[in-house]
Amino acid sequence: MWKILLYQDVFSLMFNWFFLNFFPIIISLAAVLIGYIINLIIKRQLLKLAKNEKLARNTAINISTLVKYLIILIILTVIFMQFAQSLGLLTALITVMGGTVIGFASMSTIGNMIAGIIIMVSKPFSVGDRIIFNDQIADITEIKLIYTIMITLDKIQISVPNQQLMNSEIIDLGKDKIIRRSVSITPSFKEDRIKIEKALLEVPESVSQVLNDPKPYVWITEFQNYAVQYTLYVFISDIKNLPYIDSELHKAVLDVCNRHNIDIRTPTLIEQVS
Repeated sequence: MWKILLYQDVFSLMFNWFFLNFFPIIISLAAVLIGYIINLIIKRQLLKLAKNEKLARNTAINISTLVKYLIILIILTVIFMQFAQSLGLLTALITVMGGTVIGFASMSTIGNMIAGIIIMVSKPFSVGDRIIFNDQIADITEIKLIYTIMITLDKIQISVPNQQLMNSEIIDLGKDKIIRRSVSITPSFKEDRIKIEKALLEVPESVSQVLNDPKPYVWITEFQNYAVQYTLYVFISDIKNLPYIDSELHKAVLDVCNRHNIDIRTPTLIEQVS
């Protein structure tokens, strides 16, 4: 008998609570339904843009994820507001405490999300690009909403928060862009300038990856105490083999200087010792 009475009391309490909170429950359910529909429409539109190649698929998925989280946050806020009066102080405390904790915890995440969207829209670099970041060369493999994944020349995968990328200097070498590379030597003032310039211009002939157009050239880039700095500039488009090409250029410069008897030892030390 007491079990029946207990069930009746529980049912009565539930019915009374449902009756008193009928409109907040309806509004909460409506918020969930509307949020779901809006999220579905936005997701379909973004995927449609990606299918028509008006938006990168990775960007569409990341924006859709961000929109989903924002809609969930709005729905939860609406629900808490509806039941704030009935639950009174408890809801207020939960809202304040939860909001404070979530606020501090999500500041960095939201910042990275915003930075991720800016990177996806402005495209300072794209997936497949080779970049120079923090003095190391890396290939971009994936741009996510919160962080960007890249692989270094040592085949190490690193994940960098997008906010950090936004606040750093990034040199984008691209995939197949034409970029300039250089090699410098510092022979003595006594060396014949014409001879050195002609010798350095022989270097591109032995490095197949160097482009003929734009043409390589040699500049005097600095006067030192006992030496002149000559710099050979060449252009390449094989970005993926950049370290190898730089090495081949240095080898070719060394071979050319040896062949033409151009002394590229440090003149400062020679003069001081003598």
